[in-house]
Amino acid sequence: MSIPTKTPLLEGVTVPSDLRALPRSELRRFADELRNELVDVVSVTGGHLGSSLGVVELTVALHYVFDTPRDKLIWDVGHQTYPHKILTGRRSRMRTLRQGGGISGFTKRAESEFDPFGAAHSSTSISAGLGFAVARDLKGDSNNVVCVIGDGAMSAGMAYEALNNAGAAESRLIVVLNDNDMSIAPPVGALSAYLARLVSSRPYRGIRSLAKRVAHHLPRPLEIGARRVEEYARGMVTGGTLFEELGFYYVGPIDGHNLDHLIPVLENVRDMRNGPILVHVVTKKGKGYAPAEASADKYHGVGKFNVLTGEMKKSNPKGPTYTRVFADALIAEARKDKRIVAITAAMPAGTGLDHFAKEFPDRSFDVGIAEQHAVTFAAGLAAEGLKPFCAIYSTFLQRAYDQVVHDVALQSLPVRFAIDRAGLVGADGATHAGAFDVTYLSTLPGFVVMAAADEVELMHMVATCATIDDGPSAVRYPRGEGAGLQRPLAGSPLEVGKGRILREGNSIAILSLGTRLPEALLAAERLSVYGLSATVADARFAKPLDRDLVRRLAREHEVLLTVEESAVGGFGSHVMQFLAWEGRLDKGLKIRPMVLPDRFQNQDTPERMYAEAGLDANSIAAAALSALGRDEEAAAVSQIA
Repeated sequence: MSIPTKTPLLEGVTVPSDLRALPRSELRRFADELRNELVDVVSVTGGHLGSSLGVVELTVALHYVFDTPRDKLIWDVGHQTYPHKILTGRRSRMRTLRQGGGISGFTKRAESEFDPFGAAHSSTSISAGLGFAVARDLKGDSNNVVCVIGDGAMSAGMAYEALNNAGAAESRLIVVLNDNDMSIAPPVGALSAYLARLVSSRPYRGIRSLAKRVAHHLPRPLEIGARRVEEYARGMVTGGTLFEELGFYYVGPIDGHNLDHLIPVLENVRDMRNGPILVHVVTKKGKGYAPAEASADKYHGVGKFNVLTGEMKKSNPKGPTYTRVFADALIAEARKDKRIVAITAAMPAGTGLDHFAKEFPDRSFDVGIAEQHAVTFAAGLAAEGLKPFCAIYSTFLQRAYDQVVHDVALQSLPVRFAIDRAGLVGADGATHAGAFDVTYLSTLPGFVVMAAADEVELMHMVATCATIDDGPSAVRYPRGEGAGLQRPLAGSPLEVGKGRILREGNSIAILSLGTRLPEALLAAERLSVYGLSATVADARFAKPLDRDLVRRLAREHEVLLTVEESAVGGFGSHVMQFLAWEGRLDKGLKIRPMVLPDRFQNQDTPERMYAEAGLDANSIAAAALSALGRDEEAAAVSQIA
């Protein structure tokens, strides 16, 4: 006799309204199916696995209790939203996740009505949620606004600015604190679940409201004292005193994997009609998939892997990653100079500073998701004679621009910025692309801005930064692997503001900044087929500009192309500014600044993204031919495979 198998619940759930039609008794099985689907998807696509596994039950509970998309569900960062995407009409496209033409790895307004606010940088959800809540109130609507924010994101000042504002505004807003690493979290179990349900229940809130009304008629000192006694007594039991002080009604902590605990509390919270509420949920990264539970950091962001064993599918790297080369170069410099210290903003592994910290634990500082603080902290270190290297992704350094300007550049403090993930980053798409740092740093007086063409150049530039003591400096480098070049034991300082020529020609000059240099050299080969001799130079420095090199290239060539992995307004603009004042633009020089397009590019492989951006070898060669009026040949070269 065969045992009948149950029809998978996931097959019948396309959108959250389908989920809400399920009996509550079936939600545990549904969550298990959702978790299995998630693991299967990410094993094929790669992506953020551990964080998404940790919120499976929370995602199910939120969509079950709240009337999404009418109720607004706003996720912080968004790397934990894969279960949310599966539940909101995107399951059939999940295997296109983070691929060209596919769906984003983060929430995206243009992708779904269930994504009311796009995110990929942390600590924005409460600010955005308050905006949604106030707009709702002004329009006279009654929907809920729910923000889900992780404990890591709570290390950023912006989150507390938003909490403070929301507490004072008293708009009805629900914040779910997804706590998967906070050491302050009390034990979570039946008692805490009971207390959470109790303090969120209508009878308790009714008694509390009555007590407040009675206290209101007492003399002012007694009224204040009575309120504080109640809040602190509850805070001592639940741990929410901080949030109460900020004006939030605190509920929790709750086991974020126990649907029988989660759903009643969320229903109580949903039915509260006044003021901001914070629900403290405790979860575990990687929950339900043993390899991810055993190694949360390793499975935070993964490539393709074997579902059964958890083994990552290995690639064949040409060389070490730029991140590791930077770390090794900085370690080599730090061995020679005890004044060198390193700062990261919650990305020790992502920036390579975990390796630095192993050798120099007392000289390595992880300040949490707080880029603004990281920069000014580095400025203070520099003001006291230390040599801080502040390693931050390009896209995250944007968040601290005021501090870069006011606290570093204005005071000419020698903070060294190591800018990882410069240029296009592939699967993470527009939110993580390092497109703007050359532009926003090169406008600042006294800044030295470098871009490494390969891993050996990166080593030399780290050594160069270590020697610059009279002002700020920056070196940018991409995500991914180097070219596999033979590296020296340590870098050698470069002459500041001086580039190099790698190939001599006489008709076309290609002046590259950064890792497009191999494409520039390949473009020169393409042009030789058309009888054009090309000079290829590596600028090395966006600022200060190598004026002698630029003069020579402009004087000796009919066409000058500048090539950079950054937005308009950067290196090419500085070259044109200089040549305009030199009068070279009046003498027939054909100059073409080649930059990233003036739009945000969606995710794809870096190679395809650069081709789309017009910064591959074919595009560079085609630009040179077009500048000479040879449009048919330009069209032909652009089609070369």
